[in-house]
Amino acid sequence: MENLRILREQTGLSQQKLADQLGLTQQSIHSYESGAYEPDISTLKRFAAYFDTSVDYLIGNTDIRHKIEKVEKYELNKEEIHIIEKYRILSPKLRKSLQLILDSLL
Repeated sequence: MENLRILREQTGLSQQKLADQLGLTQQSIHSYESGAYEPDISTLKRFAAYFDTSVDYLIGNTDIRHKIEKVEKYELNKEEIHIIEKYRILSPKLRKSLQLILDSLL
C-alpha cells in the first residue's frame, strides 16, 4: 500500500506514531506499507478516516486523494458545473475556507 506510506510521510508521522494513533503495532504498519500483508476492511476504514481519504485511494484504485462524496443528480447549467468541478479538486481545508466565504456573502 504505497499510498499509505505516502500519506504517512506527508503528514510527518513515523510508523510508530501512526500505529500509536490507531492502536496498531509498528510492525503491522510496516507490513502493510511493504505489501507483506493487507489490512482488513475495518483497518482500511480507520486509515481512510484518519487521513481523510477513501479506501479506494489507499489501495490504489484511484489517484483522487480526497474522499469521494455521494452526489445527487440535479440539472446544472455550464457555469454551475464549472464551479462544482473546481470545488471538487480543492483540499478539505480549502473547501472549508470557500464555504466560509460563501456564507459571509449570503
